[in-house]
Amino acid sequence: MTTTTEVSTPATTSSADAGLLILRLGLGATMLQAGLIKAFDFNSAVGFMESGGWRLPKFAAFLVTATETAGGIGLLLGFLTPLAACAVIAAMLDAWAVNVSAAAFWSEPFNVPFLVAVGATAVLFTGAGGYSVDARILGRTRFDARVATGLLILAVAAALLTWILLNGTNPIHFTAPPA
Repeated sequence: MTTTTEVSTPATTSSADAGLLILRLGLGATMLQAGLIKAFDFNSAVGFMESGGWRLPKFAAFLVTATETAGGIGLLLGFLTPLAACAVIAAMLDAWAVNVSAAAFWSEPFNVPFLVAVGATAVLFTGAGGYSVDARILGRTRFDARVATGLLILAVAAALLTWILLNGTNPIHFTAPPA
């Protein structure tokens, strides 16, 4: 005779939901600020892209501005959180690449864009939590791990394609590029 014991645990605890809210608010505010700075001084964003050698600098500036702003709003509200996190990861991987592209990629690996990308990846896999629009409207606080994994792959692919197509270089190299 075999007996089975069922263990029932809540999907999230109130302290985990509060922690996810704090993480989302910090990441979302960071991204929204970055996007709005570019939106309100778009010519400077375009100039930065031009000085960095980006092809189609207005288009590249628009992409980063829209991605950071929409991703920031999505994370702040916990609305379509997996898509918002995916957008933030892609944008921050490219921002990280901008910071490390002038040297070997491990020379300054732990800068703000890197840490924001890691935080957004955590939110992608843990979900928005109970204090979110996703929980209130969609009735879910997180999405399946396969969805999160697929969106992470999409974010990395989008970042690489954006970098290669619009910047024209490989951001990952083991020695500093020639000056």
